[in-house]
Amino acid sequence: MMYPFMTLNHGTEIVHSDMQSDGRVKVYIEKPDEKCCFRHATCWLPEYEWEDIYEFAEKEIDRYQEIIRSTAHLIMEFSQEGGFENASGF
Repeated sequence: MMYPFMTLNHGTEIVHSDMQSDGRVKVYIEKPDEKCCFRHATCWLPEYEWEDIYEFAEKEIDRYQEIIRSTAHLIMEFSQEGGFENASGF
């Protein structure tokens, strides 16, 4: 299951998975693009291991890395509680 986490400017969405049995969490970034439909990338926590990067420049990935690093504690917590909505009681 993937849970919404954050929407950035220009429609970039960041979502995350449930925590897997090995303690890893998949963070998926997707941004609409007129040319290629969607740009996307996956970052695995807690290692910050990037894969499946499509149409993002290195500078953009660096920016997303900063965002994920600064919120990783929340993502890891929410991944164990069924996303933000379940964790917050909304």
